[in-house]
Amino acid sequence: MENIKKITAKITGLDTGLMEETQKRLDNLTKPLGSLGRLEELAKQICGITGKDNPCLGNKVIFTLAADHGVTDEGVSAYPKEVTAQMVYNFLAGGAGINVLANHVGARVVIVDMGVASDLRPDPRLVIKKVAYASKNMTKGPAMTRDEAIKAVSAGIEVFENEFRRGADIIGTGEMGIGNTTAASAITAVFTGKPIEEITGRGAGLDDKGLTRKIAVIRKALAVNKPDPKDSLDVLAKVGGFEIAGLTGINLAAAARKVPVEIDGFISGSAALIAYHLEPKVKDYMIAAHNSVEGGHKYILEHIGLKPLLDLNLRLGEGTGAALAISLVDAAVKILTQMATFQSANVSEKKE
Repeated sequence: MENIKKITAKITGLDTGLMEETQKRLDNLTKPLGSLGRLEELAKQICGITGKDNPCLGNKVIFTLAADHGVTDEGVSAYPKEVTAQMVYNFLAGGAGINVLANHVGARVVIVDMGVASDLRPDPRLVIKKVAYASKNMTKGPAMTRDEAIKAVSAGIEVFENEFRRGADIIGTGEMGIGNTTAASAITAVFTGKPIEEITGRGAGLDDKGLTRKIAVIRKALAVNKPDPKDSLDVLAKVGGFEIAGLTGINLAAAARKVPVEIDGFISGSAALIAYHLEPKVKDYMIAAHNSVEGGHKYILEHIGLKPLLDLNLRLGEGTGAALAISLVDAAVKILTQMATFQSANVSEKKE
C-alpha cells in the first residue's frame, strides 16, 4: 500500500501557465482561430501534462495486460476461458489486432501476465507479474483479497516504471481476459450508480439469454460482496480483476511521471475509474480514445469527465482504440511544433 500512496502523492496538476502560452502559440499559427478543434485542445493538454513547450511523442507504448476471471464459471462469456492464454500467444506472435494497429502508429506493445489461469511458455517478450491463477468467482465471495488487489496495482506501477526507463512519451492501456466485461460492469455499477441493465453489454458476443444471465450474475456478485464505493481498493478486490488492477497502477504511475495516457475501451475505462477514485488529479493525464459499443463505457467517461476522440463501434479491447487515438494526439503535437506562424510564413493575419 505504501507504494500506491507514494505514487499518488506525486501526481500534481497540469502546468496551466504553459498551457496559456501554448494557446497563444496555437492562435498565431497559419489558420483561423480554433479551426483545428480537438487537435488544438490535445496539443495544449500534452504541453500541460509534460511541462514541455515543444513535446515529442517519439516513444509510444501500449500496455496489454492479461488475466482470467473465476466468474466465467457462471457462463458470462461466449468464449471459453482458455482463449485468454491462447490470445497471449497470438500477441507474442504478432498476429492480433493490437499488433497490427500498434505497428501502424509506431508503438511497441508490452504484454503482461497478471493472472492467466495457466503457466505460459517462457518468452523474453512476456512480462510475468502473475498474482494468482485467475480471480475467484465473485458470485461466491471477493474476486481477490485486498492484499492481492494491492499487489496487482503495485505490479502495474512496476511494469510502467520499467518501460519508462526505456522511454515512454505517451502510453495506451489495453487488456485481455475472458469474462472481464462482467468485472468492468460491476465496477461501473458501483461507482456510477447506474442500473446494471444499462451498463452491461454482450461482451464478446453473448446472445439474449446469455446477456440476461450475465446481468443476474453481476447483481448477485454485488449483493454478495457489497463493495464500498468510497473505498476504491475494496471495489477492486471484491468485483475486479488482476488486469484491471494492473492497469490502475499504470494509470497512476504514468500521471506521476507526467506521461499522457490513452484510455482504450470499457475494461481499460474501469481501471481508469478506479484510478480516478484513488486520486482525482489523474483525470488530467487521461485521454479517452473512443466510445465503446459496451453501454457502460459512456457512463464511465461521463463520471470521470472525459470526451472520447473516436466513435467507431469498437469493442475488441487489447488497446486497439488507444493505438488509433495515439496517432491523433501525435498529429496534434506536430501541428503545434511544425506548423508555421503568420510571421514566419509571411502570411497576413485576419483584419480587425
